[in-house]
Amino acid sequence: MTILSAPSTADVAVVGTGLIGLAAALALADQGLEVLLVGQSRVGESSPAGAGMLAPSIEDTSSGSSADPAHQFAVASLARYPEYLESLADRSGVAVPLNRRGILRVVLRESDADGLRARCAPNALWMDAPAVRAIEPALTTVAGAMFYPTDGAVDNLALLHALDTAIGRSSRIRRIRSDVLAIALNGTSVTCSTSDGGTTIRSSHLVLAAGAWATGIGGLPRPLPIEPYRGQMFSVAATGPAALDHVVYGPDAYLVPRGDRVLVGATMERAGFDAATTDDGLASIRSAAAAFWPIAGTAATTTAWAGLRPVTPDLLPILGRDPDHPALIYACGHSRTGILMAPLTGDCVAALVTGAAPPADLRAFGVERFARPV
Repeated sequence: MTILSAPSTADVAVVGTGLIGLAAALALADQGLEVLLVGQSRVGESSPAGAGMLAPSIEDTSSGSSADPAHQFAVASLARYPEYLESLADRSGVAVPLNRRGILRVVLRESDADGLRARCAPNALWMDAPAVRAIEPALTTVAGAMFYPTDGAVDNLALLHALDTAIGRSSRIRRIRSDVLAIALNGTSVTCSTSDGGTTIRSSHLVLAAGAWATGIGGLPRPLPIEPYRGQMFSVAATGPAALDHVVYGPDAYLVPRGDRVLVGATMERAGFDAATTDDGLASIRSAAAAFWPIAGTAATTTAWAGLRPVTPDLLPILGRDPDHPALIYACGHSRTGILMAPLTGDCVAALVTGAAPPADLRAFGVERFARPV
């Protein structure tokens, strides 16, 4: 890995160093391309702040259609995870924990179960209260749960570390630890100016993977309707009778077991780029979680944090070529599903740059669904 401070050229510049940008950079390098990975850590980045839920079944319950291309993309990315993590472990030496025990979507009243049953995925299983407590004794107040056996969670911090390590070992990826201030689209190429004032980047393609900060880059050919939504979370120690084996999704809160802790989340707030936690926000998710996991009401907080999700109006990513500037490829606005969709997003970006057919249907994600060019 080389740290650059002078003008540089490459086949592709990837702007953004979260999970989407890292996955895209590695996939592009695997196609034999020279890649510049541009960006630096920001307070409130969503990739390290997430809980790592891999939950296409949960995200799809509002649409009720497993044939929806967006849902199919999410399911395909989930299926990609075991092989993806195995390959990353070989390349980085970092084993990323993957929880594939399934997700419990709990209800507090039996009357809430009918609506959940009507919208459930084909492979889901309804469990009554005794059945839930047989596998998760700490869920003492639930009336039942829909069990999604293929969903789960990944340790997103370990995933970031594995990707960063693999990228550091790649001879085809170079890093510029600076922010892109503006881009200039020049027919079949792109030029970027950076915040360090001394680095100009020229590339045949640019992949925009800057998360909630994508809209602040000058020179984009159209407005991007991406807004930062703050998600506050905290964790508590959970061992013995308090421990959980499954991800639990409940009304207004969710629980993700991670080692000897449980992550409790999360708010969904329009707070601009303010990534600070608040007493009210943390209290609200504690109260919501305690309704189905009473331990949350009394357990001491081990740590608390907040992240900024890059949210689009329809909660779907912007993924694909700009229709007027094919050198620009969008990979941003993943809203609540960036961790879930990262492996397949990287594969699709690499296919778009090399001219191959993407391994998934991208029609639901085109930027043209939102606005005309500026």
